[in-house]
Formats: sequence, C-alpha cells, structure tokens
Amino acid sequence: MMNTLLIACFFALNLFSITLVADDEKRSTEVQNNTGQSVIRLDTDAQKLSGIETITLKPANLHAEFTAYGKAINIQPLLALRNRYLLALTEHSSMKARFKQAEQNISRQQDLFRSGVSSKRNLQEQQAQWQSYKAQVDATDYQGKAIIDEALLNWGKELTENAMSSDSGKLSAFLSGRQSLLQITLPANKHLPDTIQAIYIEVSGNRSKAHKAELISVAAKTESVAQGESYYFQTGDKNIITGMNVTAWIPEANEQMKGVIIPESALIWYLDQALVYLKTADETFSRRTLDHYSASANGYFIPDAIKPGEQVVTKGAQMLLSEELRGQIPREDDD
Repeated sequence: MMNTLLIACFFALNLFSITLVADDEKRSTEVQNNTGQSVIRLDTDAQKLSGIETITLKPANLHAEFTAYGKAINIQPLLALRNRYLLALTEHSSMKARFKQAEQNISRQQDLFRSGVSSKRNLQEQQAQWQSYKAQVDATDYQGKAIIDEALLNWGKELTENAMSSDSGKLSAFLSGRQSLLQITLPANKHLPDTIQAIYIEVSGNRSKAHKAELISVAAKTESVAQGESYYFQTGDKNIITGMNVTAWIPEANEQMKGVIIPESALIWYLDQALVYLKTADETFSRRTLDHYSASANGYFIPDAIKPGEQVVTKGAQMLLSEELRGQIPREDDD
C-alpha cells in the first residue's frame, strides 16, 4: 500500500513540474536569430501583463555639438558702473548749466564795462568764474568717458551700451531675475560659428534637461583656465543663480547627422554597455548594443545602430534584459 502511494505522489509531482515548465516556455523562450543575437519571445498577453510599450522610430537630424563650460556671473559691478555714469551725467549737466549762465554773465559784464558802469575787476572775476565752470564741464565729460571705457574693457560693447543707456528697461530682465547673465568659455581649439545665436545650457550636465541661452556678445575677458574664446549669453532658466557653473552644448557649423532619437527611458545599461531592446516581430524582442549615442533635448540621438521604422521598447526594457539573462542560466536537468 505504501509503495502504491509513493508511486502516485511521484507521478503527480512530475506532472506539476511539466506544467510549470510549459507555462514558463510559453511566456518567455530564448532563441537565436540569424545575426547571433538573443531573441526574447513573449506572447501578446505576457507583453500586456509586463507593461511593455514601444514606439516606431522616425528619421531625425542633429547638429554635431561640442561641450563648453561657463558660469552665471554677478552684474553688480556693471550696475555700479552705471550708477557712477549716471551721477557723472548729472554733474556734467549741472556744470553745463552753470557754464552757460557764466557765459551770459560775461556778456553782460562786457557791456557794462564798455559803458563804464562796471569795473575791469568785476569783468575779470566773471571771466575767472567762466573758466572754472568750463574746466568742471570738461572734467565731468572726461569722467563719463572714462567710466564708459572701463565698462567696455570689462563688459564689452553690447552690455556697456545697455548699462549706460538712459532706458533702464534694458537691464530690467536681469534685475528682476527673469534672465541670468552667463559667461561661456570655449575650448582653446573651438570657435563659435557666425550663424549660431543660441546654445543649450544646464547646471547638472544633463543634455536632455538643457535650456536655451541666447547670445549677447563677445566677452571682454576670458577665463584664465580655459584660455578659449569667451561669450556672454542670457538665459531664462529659473534654476540658475549667480555663481553656478554650467555646461553648454554648442552646435558645430554646418555639420548635421542623420539618425533617430529614442526616449531616455529606452536606454538601459548592462556591464557598462548601453543597449536598447527592439521589437522584431509581434512576439519577439532583440537586444541592440549602442556604441555611439548623443544626449539631445528629447532623449538620445542614435546615428547608426538603429534605423528609422524600427520599434524600440520604451517601457519594460529592463524586464526583457532580466528575462534574457534568466534564459541563459542552465537548467539543472540539462546536465
């Protein structure tokens, strides 16, 4: 009786094991395609349960870019120059008014002296006053020009004109915090193409999160470390405050690459290698290694490894990698 019971249990356990293996193979079976790549097979129901999503890739163009670095700079020294300049203008205007009055007084004194009503001494005193006011007019004029020269040496033509303008609105965006002033210094062997009026910048170095920055002018001074061309840009990125270092991505002149753009979620890593999964048929997926890719505003630009029209997995790629690795583990009964 005992032997009969043991035999029955043995057959039941084997039947249960066979059922589990069959279900597992239905869900995920690893085979090899004609290129030697592993293929993960998942039926439609398993794909839905796993939350796998794909998109069909479209052709995309991307300007080749190089990386530069910079900093959000404080405009307080420029504002101080502006205040000094406006004060010099006020003094100059006041001195001009006094000088003009002195000219009129000299004319009257000359008429009175010729008619014998006023003495020569009074005329000489008025002429001395006129000379003093003229010297002060010239001094305040030179002072204003000196301030402009100082601003030009330290800030360049465009920012100097904005700061010294009577229209304070030209700096209002910086004063209100709506814009930040950046100084970007290029690598020593790079140049800013004449056609480039905007670049992309970000504080953490993440290209996909970069914001646009607009060119203002050539910077008057360069950074002592980088020793490259330096430029002023302005940006409305609210995350940037004075003193922050930024990474900049600058387009190369007339260099455009063709390829596709994949979402950031499509790219995964395994053994320090970037890869994606492509849907090769209704129920099969294949891994594709990426040797070249570039971060872009919408994800990653792939120039060669993936073609337009292919379907890339945007959700569930990590699960497919786990399935592939699990399929590579030898079964105990394969010995």
